[in-house]
Amino acid sequence: MLNRIILMGRLTRDPELRHTQTGTPVASFSLAVDRDFKDKSTGEKSTDFIDIVAWRSTAEFVSRYFTKGRMAVVEGRLQLRDWTDRDGNKRRAAEVVADNVYFGDSKRDAESAGGYAPAGAYGGYSAPSAPAAPAAPAYSAPMGGDQFADLSDDDGELPF
Repeated sequence: MLNRIILMGRLTRDPELRHTQTGTPVASFSLAVDRDFKDKSTGEKSTDFIDIVAWRSTAEFVSRYFTKGRMAVVEGRLQLRDWTDRDGNKRRAAEVVADNVYFGDSKRDAESAGGYAPAGAYGGYSAPSAPAAPAAPAYSAPMGGDQFADLSDDDGELPF
């Protein structure tokens, strides 16, 4: 069986971070996701509003670095939840439980839109499954990120 979902959309509100009675962090937010096709009668794309729930370190990451309007890529699974409302009516809710959340916009886009994320915050985040030994980088790029470093071992010949 397979239950995997990958969504890309904009947050409709700031994530809401709460803690369970045992102290486990949980964040909830909603994504506005445009459909790929246009409605025949109106000629416009429809938008789906999808509820997302993130747990533990992923919840803390989302609540710290994402705000309303930011583009996010969510990888997770669909979960259906049955519940009873205040009037005693049976209800069903569909939500995505996020395993990984990534930035869907660039740092420049986020800064121009008024958002802020500290250095090193870009990329995705999920809780580490097992500690891994650090790997040595192939070369060290100069600070600044907009420059290229010359390779010292280039012999000038192409390998083909």
